[in-house]
Amino acid sequence: MPIPEPTLYPPFNIVRLSHVALGVTDLAASRAFYVDTLGLQVTDEDDAAIYLRAMEERGHHCLILRKDAQAHAGALSFKVYDDAQLDLAHDWFAGQGHDVGWVDRPYQGRTLATTDCFGMPIELYFRMERLAPIHQRYALYHGVKPLRIDHFNCFASDVDKAVAFYGQMGFRVTEYTEDEDSGKLWAAWMHRKGGVHDMAFTNGLGPRLHHTAFWVPTPLNIIDLCDLMSTTGYLANMERGPGRHGISNAFFLYVRDPDGHRIEIYCSDYQTVDPDLEPIRWDLKDPQRQTLWGAPAPRSWFEEGSLFDGVTPVPSGLGASPIIAP
Repeated sequence: MPIPEPTLYPPFNIVRLSHVALGVTDLAASRAFYVDTLGLQVTDEDDAAIYLRAMEERGHHCLILRKDAQAHAGALSFKVYDDAQLDLAHDWFAGQGHDVGWVDRPYQGRTLATTDCFGMPIELYFRMERLAPIHQRYALYHGVKPLRIDHFNCFASDVDKAVAFYGQMGFRVTEYTEDEDSGKLWAAWMHRKGGVHDMAFTNGLGPRLHHTAFWVPTPLNIIDLCDLMSTTGYLANMERGPGRHGISNAFFLYVRDPDGHRIEIYCSDYQTVDPDLEPIRWDLKDPQRQTLWGAPAPRSWFEEGSLFDGVTPVPSGLGASPIIAP
């Protein structure tokens, strides 16, 4: 088995993923998609940016839309357990040879900016402005009724390298896809918060952001979104699904925003809190790995992703390929 033993006492304590900033070319078009169609709530906005949160979240934002000349992904952000963890993380990343620096971010306390093993930008913070709860303000629920941000999935040129690096930070593997011929990882799902994943890595030209996922109440909310998007001008933005993954057992739908950023609408995975939970192995050739039922993923799902600002991706050396829809 190619999975290293989990690091149960990492050098600093990440609680969960938190948020991402996406560069978008048309704020009005992005607002119509994320707010009016998906149903995220605006917490602040001006001519340069829109801050959004989902219905169960108390932090100020889980997604930032920033107007830019070109679409791109900004840093992936994570919340740590307390303020002291930021200094521990600073020293650990610096000791690993990564650039580190303290940056100012609206609505956040001290924020550490650094990079992962591929040069992908990541940020860590402890304090974010807290907002009043809205999870029982049911008049606000619309669109797909998003409850919270759930995970990021990134293309990685070397998934084994990603698992080793994030494993040192305490991320634990829940499921993985192994290429039997080479014995190398083709994909892996890793968590901190007790779900199937906070971070997933998929073999390919990387680093690139494959998708950002939002958790919704039920599969029926996803069906409702399909009806809504198909009758409000977003039919072509529905890329894959609905269906159910083999990996994670989640009910899913993948959609693309006006700039092509991929969003997964997601529910029904399982709990992974036990520290000795054994990872589930999938063979790359298993057709139910990516889709327990539903149409196979299209080629765009395996090849297209959002570039990180200022980062040049590199190709993977692993040539193995899963089932791709014609």
